[in-house]
Amino acid sequence: MRPYQITTLMAALVFHVSPSSAQAQTPAPPTNLEVTDHPWDDGKQINLSWELSPDDAELLRYDIYKAVAQTGPIPQKPPTFEQVDSVPAGTTSFTVDGVPFQVEMMVRDLEPHRTLFTDPPLPQNQKKRLKLKVGYVFQVVAIARDGSRSTALASTAPFTPTMQWFEGSRFYFSFMTLIICGAVVFWIYRAKMGRPIKVRKIAGLEAVDEAVGRATEMGRSILFIPGIQDINEIQTIAGLTILARVAKTAAAYGAKVEVPTSKSLVMTTARETVQAAFLEAGRPDAYNKDLIYYVTDEQFGYVAYLQGMMVREKPATCFYMGAFFAESLILAETGNSIGAIQIAGTAMPAQLPFFVAACDYTLIGEEFFAASAYLSGEPEQLGSLKGQDVGKVVVAILLLVGVLMATLGVIFENQALLEAVAYLKETILT
Repeated sequence: MRPYQITTLMAALVFHVSPSSAQAQTPAPPTNLEVTDHPWDDGKQINLSWELSPDDAELLRYDIYKAVAQTGPIPQKPPTFEQVDSVPAGTTSFTVDGVPFQVEMMVRDLEPHRTLFTDPPLPQNQKKRLKLKVGYVFQVVAIARDGSRSTALASTAPFTPTMQWFEGSRFYFSFMTLIICGAVVFWIYRAKMGRPIKVRKIAGLEAVDEAVGRATEMGRSILFIPGIQDINEIQTIAGLTILARVAKTAAAYGAKVEVPTSKSLVMTTARETVQAAFLEAGRPDAYNKDLIYYVTDEQFGYVAYLQGMMVREKPATCFYMGAFFAESLILAETGNSIGAIQIAGTAMPAQLPFFVAACDYTLIGEEFFAASAYLSGEPEQLGSLKGQDVGKVVVAILLLVGVLMATLGVIFENQALLEAVAYLKETILT
């Protein structure tokens, strides 16, 4: 044998690679892909289930793909698949989210198929929005540890999800609603039966009679400011509820109540409120609508008027009840400088420190909104107040349970507890 032939033979033996090692064997695909509608949803979820690949022990994951396969009667191009998610090996089911059962499209975008949707056809320059049902097809691909991929297991026909009457993920909300509404009805019934309902005393409201009495003794007026927002603001409504009690007490004592407003609708409502209070107190003749008037919508123009009036007339008592902004400190400091008793109430967190610092009494947040029930003593309002307290207790219990579960989940590294905490925080308490 010649030397160059021996060299060629040795090279062939060294660099020879068997077919099995040159090309990695692809894993077997999963089987029996089933597509079903997800129950109790809003028509945007589809359940997928399959049988494991025979090579599941050698797999890394399963990749899941979807494609829009049908949009009404429009002729379809071959579906374009996009990856939805991946699940670990050994998984046999997955819920695809974000697959709405219908989409909105414009007729102008459906050329040349506009005659399929309108009769008679729309002119070329017009458009119309239509809701069209959408079908989806899915694929599941097995991925081996070396990155090789199996052939795709595809669904047999397009599938359209169905929107249910009730969304199952919100059943907890129905349960909470039943608890709170049931508590409200129970406490209203209890109050109407004459059973005593204990409500924590609120110092600012207890001082109303004292403040009005002082103004009567001094022969000076009572200034009531119902915030600077319009009647659609809930804090303005809460302030006018307190105005009814102040006006009724003032009518009984013979004191003068002056209510300058920054909104015309608030002026009209305040006049009706005060008139009704004087009528209930048996002093309709003492009511003077000219003491309830409109000043200006401009924020600091309104505040400048109030500041000048307070310095000139020196009211004995000042009430600030409603939504306030930068003017809160201006009003409170001016009232403090003239020696008036000041009672404030607001739900604006940024303004509360100024009222607390400069006023004699301050209704903070929930106290302000509870004032109507506290002052009126009506069964409906007292029952509603107690029912809301039940809701607050339920939320407090859920917070404590969540903290305990989170602590135990971290200590014992329990993934199930941590997932339950995430659901409680992101879904129920959000």
